[in-house]
Amino acid sequence: MKNVLFVASEGVPFIKTGGLADVVGALPKYIDKKYYDTRVMMPKYSCMKQEMKDKMTYKTHFYMDFDWKEVYVGVLEAEVDGVKYYFIDNEDYFTNSTCYTDDALFEIKKYAFFCKAVLSALPLLDFRPELIHCHDWQTGLLPVYLHERFQGNDFFHGIKTVMTIHNLKFQGKWDVKDVQAITGLPDYYFTSDKLEAYKDANLLKGGLVFADAITTVSNTYAEEIKTEFYGEGLDGLLNARAGDLRGIVNGIDYALFDPKTDKQIPYPYDPITFRKEKSKNKKALQKELGLEENEKIMMIGVVSRLTDQKGFDLINYVMDELCQDAVQIVVLGTGEERYENSFRHFDWKYGQKVSANIYYSDELAHKIYAASDAFLMPSLFEPCGLSQLIALKYGSLPIVRETGGLKDTVEPYNEYEGTGTGFSFLNYNAHEMLRTIRYAEKIYYDKKREWNKMTDRAMAQDFSWAVSALKYQEMYDWLIGY
Repeated sequence: MKNVLFVASEGVPFIKTGGLADVVGALPKYIDKKYYDTRVMMPKYSCMKQEMKDKMTYKTHFYMDFDWKEVYVGVLEAEVDGVKYYFIDNEDYFTNSTCYTDDALFEIKKYAFFCKAVLSALPLLDFRPELIHCHDWQTGLLPVYLHERFQGNDFFHGIKTVMTIHNLKFQGKWDVKDVQAITGLPDYYFTSDKLEAYKDANLLKGGLVFADAITTVSNTYAEEIKTEFYGEGLDGLLNARAGDLRGIVNGIDYALFDPKTDKQIPYPYDPITFRKEKSKNKKALQKELGLEENEKIMMIGVVSRLTDQKGFDLINYVMDELCQDAVQIVVLGTGEERYENSFRHFDWKYGQKVSANIYYSDELAHKIYAASDAFLMPSLFEPCGLSQLIALKYGSLPIVRETGGLKDTVEPYNEYEGTGTGFSFLNYNAHEMLRTIRYAEKIYYDKKREWNKMTDRAMAQDFSWAVSALKYQEMYDWLIGY
């Protein structure tokens, strides 16, 4: 039995702000329990739901030297879906109304404490991982601390680390002097080949330098981040470590996302019944949102954070043109104020065609996947993306830009070969996107049989976690060495 510990700042079902939590919640369940004992460690935030806190029991506590003082570290445990979770408790760092704050220095301090506390707690847990799988910048200091002060202890000797980049944009950067004072790391670690980058200390960079292997969440993104445009200043390091870097595409949890068993949609369907039942979901959503009730009209869904990264400047630019077409556009999400307001404006201007829902609702998200014919994701960059995987399962054909995980998971339609599971465009250009949407409209209206065959292929795709888990297991075996 090989012991693997996941360490992350969030994870379903305890706390979630984004896709990272879905990965941390799902992947350990799919790692083969015959060969691996996979456990998870994360902070115990005061803002977790009470029902989740009620599952936790006290395990141990101790005091640790951190930031020039002795600080309390509590450890709690819980078990959900056969996976054991540990929680690091400290009221000074984890008592806020949300798990992340806007105070960058406090965030650096909080997760530096977390990384050190995780390693300090391990000898007290009757669980020695042979491999620690770290996620994003919040855990970047863990491989550094392991190298700097824990390796001398027999318990830690030989523990391997993996660093997974979910989004390279977020790196945990701050002034070197402050980070050195907080972490207690010697000068040796704050050079340009270790934690220092462009005069700042960079926690993610520390993790990428000292981890034994690096992964990211799709093959294309693994290649993209070695270029200057996508590399966010770390492309040099990622090229230097190219031999240790691999892309493994995220899966989705089909227990949560399957139109056949989905309790949140009015008319469940499967690949055999979708032709009849999908249009019933469309009519129900049109009625609910006050759109023209017409099952023949093409509905385009968008469920997203409304930000530049997600391509909303492109959508904004051609929205008036797009609304001249025979389409309906249903948007769900929150984000940058200018996009929230512009969608409210289009909703007001094209009431029968556009429905802007500027909030987040899990139930409405499921209804949009089930009702829409196509799903629009024109991202500037997209490490993996989960929405297009869900859309495929629900037979809502993705219209995507060829970047990151979108390129890896959506096969563009080829009318001559009769292949493809969606539509794609290459350049980050509003009219290239509009041309692709209009090409999709043409197939939808003029070649309905081809559209339905494409929907069959889309719904038959397997992006379950079981597939991804096997690839992670191969890497774990390679690192642990047997």
